[in-house]
Amino acid sequence: MNLTYRYSSLCKGLLFFSIFTFAASWAAPEAFSADLPSTPKLATVLAKTKPKIQQELQDKGFAVGQPIFVRIFKIPGILELWMNKGRGFELFKSYKVCNYSGFPGPKVNEGDWQSPEGFYSVSAEQLNPNSQYHLAFDVGYPNELDVAKHRTGSLIMVHGNCQSVGCFAMTDGRIEEIYLLAHEALARGQEKFAVHIFPFAMTPKNMKKFAASPWIKFWESLEPGFAAFEQSKQVPEIAVQNGEYVVASRVPKLAMKHNFDQDR
Repeated sequence: MNLTYRYSSLCKGLLFFSIFTFAASWAAPEAFSADLPSTPKLATVLAKTKPKIQQELQDKGFAVGQPIFVRIFKIPGILELWMNKGRGFELFKSYKVCNYSGFPGPKVNEGDWQSPEGFYSVSAEQLNPNSQYHLAFDVGYPNELDVAKHRTGSLIMVHGNCQSVGCFAMTDGRIEEIYLLAHEALARGQEKFAVHIFPFAMTPKNMKKFAASPWIKFWESLEPGFAAFEQSKQVPEIAVQNGEYVVASRVPKLAMKHNFDQDR
């Protein structure tokens, strides 16, 4: 066989293999989306919502599919949605919470109408596109600390329909945007996203203001996690030791199923 022909055939084979490998890796994030719960209604909502929010994302330098982080403050009733372009989290948007139950302080018992406080996370199976409250995701209450303290209750959601019996209720329009960004981040490879719930911004001024509360010791255990994110703009790893929250790491490795930088 002619050496030139053999070399040409080898190059063609390598080129085909490279193209095939690149195409497979590029398609992988979309294939992962099959693991996310879906309904015909959700497909319609996402198709409607995505074009509306893309321009706002673009204007602020973000893109659909980037990792997200959710932070909720009972006072003044704000849900913050942060996104990561690859250099740390930046605030994309603050959403007014339409309704939540109870008062500052953690959820303790089933039926107490309290919304929880603490450090939670959401993975794909916690999304609920078939919620009676339009769209919803379960924040993950009770977590390890809640269980250790024998706190009861379940199905604490961020959802639409502006009605709450222990959940954080948004308007339908707001939950559509939040759900879209959560859905697409998980579809593109973020294994789970953190949801940190605080009674208020845990600044020294606010901690002093609420020092007489019976929950001040609990809030003091939340403050290091709040401060770690404020200082680094990286979501800290939170562990539970001896029934209390501790900041295990201030700069965790972001859990991703692929390199999201390629999608920017």
